[in-house]
Amino acid sequence: MEQRDLIRMANQIAAFFHGSGPEAEARDVAEHINKFWEPHMRNALFAYLDKGGKELDPAILKAAALIKRPKAAA
Repeated sequence: MEQRDLIRMANQIAAFFHGSGPEAEARDVAEHINKFWEPHMRNALFAYLDKGGKELDPAILKAAALIKRPKAAA
């Protein structure tokens, strides 16, 4: 998956949950990503976040602590 597509998708999820309040927003964004994103997508998201995540919606940045980081391959 292209990085720009990942950023677009993450930001669309964040936009969907805007207005539900900061805590609920972060929880709902993380829940959606944990439930529906494949581990390779979450790995790519964390790789981008580790580089600063400058184009991501602030809700994604808040939700990052609640998103499950996939385990490293053995």
